[in-house]
Amino acid sequence: MKALLVAAHGSRRTASNDEVIRLCKRIQEEKGGEEFGVVMAGFLELAQPSIPEGIEECVRLGADQVVVLPYFLSAGRHVSEDIPAEVEKARTAHPHVSIQLAPYLGSAPGVSRLLVDLAEGVEKNGYSTE
Repeated sequence: MKALLVAAHGSRRTASNDEVIRLCKRIQEEKGGEEFGVVMAGFLELAQPSIPEGIEECVRLGADQVVVLPYFLSAGRHVSEDIPAEVEKARTAHPHVSIQLAPYLGSAPGVSRLLVDLAEGVEKNGYSTE
């Protein structure tokens, strides 16, 4: 079984962490069954489960392949050093499991179009967070 672990930073603000967990549930509902048997969040700091705990849970649930997707917009230290280090530790702990590191969210080609769509939606549809 293939699993997706969405690796987010984590926040002291519980609502922010819950937002990432809800995103994972939406991914599972929309695409999970087709591609991923498990979709869950793992946090780098300040929230649970941690990235290693998330990978461990995916393996416990039967994953023989785990894709770790950094939910970050830019390639700062967390994306370039911290998350790859956690993935490498997990590979050592689970040599029988394929643990792959996906590109970070901000590097995806569709992000620029998504940002334009959001900006255009403010004028066209009156969307706002105010």
